[in-house]
Amino acid sequence: MTYVMALDQGTSSSRAIIYSSAGEVVGTAQQTFDSVYPQDGWVEQDPNIIWQSILQVGRDAIKASSIEPGQIKAIGITNQRETTLLWDRQTDECLYNAIVWQDRRGADRCIEMAGEQLKDGRDLVTVINQITGLIIDPYFSSTKLAWLLSNVPEAQAKAEDGELCFGTVDTFLIWKLSKGASHVTDATNASRTQLFDITANQWSPELTDYFAIPQGILPCLLYTSDAADE
Repeated sequence: MTYVMALDQGTSSSRAIIYSSAGEVVGTAQQTFDSVYPQDGWVEQDPNIIWQSILQVGRDAIKASSIEPGQIKAIGITNQRETTLLWDRQTDECLYNAIVWQDRRGADRCIEMAGEQLKDGRDLVTVINQITGLIIDPYFSSTKLAWLLSNVPEAQAKAEDGELCFGTVDTFLIWKLSKGASHVTDATNASRTQLFDITANQWSPELTDYFAIPQGILPCLLYTSDAADE
């Protein structure tokens, strides 16, 4: 018999569930962890704790299920989607803590954006909504990533040289699980970054240029359905 593992990497815990091919739950495990709050409105998590908690619950679920790891044929990931990480391609080390979706450090930037017009006279609010389907809010990954590139020493230069990877938690976990072989996300996660063109199904050149985000640090886009081909 074959099995599927679901990894649920949430804001306050990581959980693993193993299902049989008949849909029966055969093993589960969960581990909680804490966020850190460096300043008022800032919410961060240690990327190493995120990764180690996922490893541990995966191993514990396998042990609880009494199956062999080789019987698991697929792993699905659900995650805290807007949470933002930036790491070195060579060392796998994150340049800063994960900035959690709840973090509000981008609020002032968003206030400025709400009143901004582009050089061609278009309102930025309208442009972002037309491209991404989203409103301007620090909830999304764009201002978090822009903050990292602007405030972490040498981050912008390293990003422009192709030395860094950006990802939400799904991308980070896939990178770690594949030992750096896969820098990917799917369209549903990408759509929560405020950098994804939902009509063209690609990263938006206009928005990555606006936020000064080199496209080379963005993950490759994959799809969990055939919708993009229809």
